[in-house]
Amino acid sequence: MAYPYQIKSLEDYQQQYQQSVIDPEGFWANVADHFYWRRKWDKVLDWNFKDPDVKWFTGGKLNITENCLDRHLGTLGNTPAIIWEPNDPEERHRVITYRDLYNKVCQFANVLKNNGVKKGDRVCIYMGMIPELAIAVLACARIGAIHSVVFGGFSAQSIADRIQDAQASLVITCDGAFRGNKDIPLKSVIDDALIGCPSVKKVIVCTRTRTPVSMIKGRDLWWEDEIKQVETMGNPPCPAEEMDAEDMLFILYTSGSTGKPKGVVHTVGGYMVYANYTFVNTFQYQPGEVYFCTADVGWITGHSYIIYGPLSAGATTLMFEGVPTYPDAGRLWSIVDKFRVNILYTAPTAIRSLMGYGLGPVNHKDLSSLRKLGSVGEPINEEAWHWFKDHIGKGRCPIVDTWWQTETGGIMITPIAGITKEKPGYATLPLPGIQPILVDETGKEVTGNNVNGNLCIKFPWPGMLRTTYGDHERCRTTYFATYENLYFTGDGCLRDEDGYYRITGRVDDVLNVSGHRIGTAEVENAINMHAGVVESAVVGYPHDIKGQGIYAYVITERQTHDPELTKKDILQTVSRIIGPIAKPDKIQFVSGLPKTRSGKIMRRILRKIAEGELDNLGDISTLLDPVVVEEIKRGRL
Repeated sequence: MAYPYQIKSLEDYQQQYQQSVIDPEGFWANVADHFYWRRKWDKVLDWNFKDPDVKWFTGGKLNITENCLDRHLGTLGNTPAIIWEPNDPEERHRVITYRDLYNKVCQFANVLKNNGVKKGDRVCIYMGMIPELAIAVLACARIGAIHSVVFGGFSAQSIADRIQDAQASLVITCDGAFRGNKDIPLKSVIDDALIGCPSVKKVIVCTRTRTPVSMIKGRDLWWEDEIKQVETMGNPPCPAEEMDAEDMLFILYTSGSTGKPKGVVHTVGGYMVYANYTFVNTFQYQPGEVYFCTADVGWITGHSYIIYGPLSAGATTLMFEGVPTYPDAGRLWSIVDKFRVNILYTAPTAIRSLMGYGLGPVNHKDLSSLRKLGSVGEPINEEAWHWFKDHIGKGRCPIVDTWWQTETGGIMITPIAGITKEKPGYATLPLPGIQPILVDETGKEVTGNNVNGNLCIKFPWPGMLRTTYGDHERCRTTYFATYENLYFTGDGCLRDEDGYYRITGRVDDVLNVSGHRIGTAEVENAINMHAGVVESAVVGYPHDIKGQGIYAYVITERQTHDPELTKKDILQTVSRIIGPIAKPDKIQFVSGLPKTRSGKIMRRILRKIAEGELDNLGDISTLLDPVVVEEIKRGRL
């Protein structure tokens, strides 16, 4: 077996799990021993959840790219590292071997160095799903620069907020991106974003769509020209920067319950060990398998399970530029057929959307290569689970319904493919090293089975966030202050008679739309920027495709003569400020919002109305004006 720490059976899982709880340091030291370290650690773990202060593999020295690239060259140099499938099925795909990838990463790392990027500098990456995105990420890691990847659907304002927060000195982007039948003008969005970002000195632009772009002298450079300069120097190798295990690897911004996105920080050593361990075990990865994760690298799933997890395991990872429904709803199945994909990891939103097209697009596609299926981003509903299992896995592929977060760095609670007994809708059991606990509102542990509570984790794991960039207090108050000595996930959870965990949804003011977390405050702030809006309140409601939709209650300055046009204006404003991903699905104009006498909006009431539970609103006697509730109920969309 290629991975000595790979779980082999249910008994082995139980044994590893027990060991990881009794002796966590010994357990993780044993896993970490299988990586290349320039210098071994002095201490495996140092921690408290009060500050919080968590350190793994203290004193250890390494570079994550040596573990993803260099150490594979002798045995896997000619093996495909990345298979890239373009948006347009008529365009040629690309296969990049481990040796190719190593050379390209060294090349671009030298480009970054030529442009003044040093260890510790922050680099913002805003690109489409092309191999150069993975190359840019790994090149940053190679020289010790901290990458901050921003999803290609965010607006100029959202990018500016992230660049300013990280004080990024360089941006890597493309002229544009192809996504389904759309061309996304990435460079012009960056140009708008940089108007208020003096920290950015250089912008490197990779050619993809051949969209005309503005190139500012002294600031903007073409990727291809910069590569040519390195080639004229004879393509020198780029030695990997020695990093401390606790040095920052990347910042990834995630929505919070306040308007400002949080920069979640992951560090080199612990994150590497955890991303690899969870990849190899959850998917029961076997050498030579073709693994296809449909996520975007702009999200944590792309970081952990397209780039770092698979590459550190010497896997073949498939990157797809397009969307599941372009040019038709059979695209994912065509890719599985074309590349003989063995493992498919996708989102419930994608599955539900494809279910709507019936079995026509699935028929006549050869899916016999599939061995394992996975789902990520939100709990998968039973109907979608069965459709995925029966029609895509043909009843023979295990499904891993994985629960985890940007902050956890990797998968936390999941079936292990082919080992854990599955139960539709359940994330089932924690991986070794993960100690979940359910608590009530007061923080008291809810013990036993057949119980509900708020999901917390009571012991550190290597992949966990270390801080929120530039604001450690925010990290403490968001994740560690709600319940003493516990990491609070923000999710509600049920534990059934088998001890299996089922995530029941967010218990804070964060929405989960198509597997992406969006803060209600963030959307409200954007709506309130619209000239005619006085105030708004946003809640989630059940949505057939997205899982959760966004329902906005909006008070305008005066009665609107053309409500439909005003709604379109508001949607345009939200798109401009955050990005299309945050556009409300429903906007209801109201004259007032249900508030307590202290002025707090009672979202619980608004949520129930949005969900259609009109007769079960609970006690509304504490409201300043209970009459407003009747008006909102009557106007429900």
